[in-house]
Amino acid sequence: MAAPQVEGEKRQVRRRRKKNAQRRPLRRVLRYGLLTVLALLALPVLLSLLYRISWVHPVSTLMVKDLVTLQGYTRQWTSIDDVAPVAVHSVIMSEDGRFCSHSGVDWEALNTVIEDALQGEKARGASTISMQTVKNLYLWQGRSFVRKAMEVPLALYFDAVVSKKRLMEIYLNIAEWGPDLYGIEAAAQHHFGRSAANLTARQAALLAVTLPNPAERNPARPGPGLSRLAGLIERRAAKAGGYVGCVR
Repeated sequence: MAAPQVEGEKRQVRRRRKKNAQRRPLRRVLRYGLLTVLALLALPVLLSLLYRISWVHPVSTLMVKDLVTLQGYTRQWTSIDDVAPVAVHSVIMSEDGRFCSHSGVDWEALNTVIEDALQGEKARGASTISMQTVKNLYLWQGRSFVRKAMEVPLALYFDAVVSKKRLMEIYLNIAEWGPDLYGIEAAAQHHFGRSAANLTARQAALLAVTLPNPAERNPARPGPGLSRLAGLIERRAAKAGGYVGCVR
């Protein structure tokens, strides 16, 4: 009787070992997957600290895509001090009038958008320049609640560790102003044949209102609607005052 019992116990041990052996690859995959996710989460945190350094010139995910697909892109990095102040002011007044007063997220605007969406109204944007910057640096394009949920903490962190002036400088140099065309210097040269330092108030306003849809808007050949919008931004930029104090 002892021999069959011992043999049965051996079979049970072999089955347990076989089952554990089958589980090990799954555990290994899960472990590597978790480590990959943690690394991806840590990357923006570390890069944001690196991007505080003035001689570091960040690239956007769209620029990386253009390189990977062998399309290439045009971008000439320029210091914010070498950009016409009216151009900086125009972008702020067009894209994010509260840029200097919020901490990365305009909660009032975001809450209004959420309330409108819950009431079934058409969705509209509430992205700050900080949110657009982290989206361009770390995330993907297109509308997505998942992406928006990731934007918020990233924008708050980025705004906390990077100065407003440096943040604006990065945004101006990674924003898309046309197919494979990035940064305000390349945009000024391409559309108006002059450097960003020499943009007129009208040209600066036209470039600013192009940002929401650079694929379809051409600042060098604006239609009536784009011209009217540029006129509005030009007037706002002229009276920006304290709204732009953080980038001076």
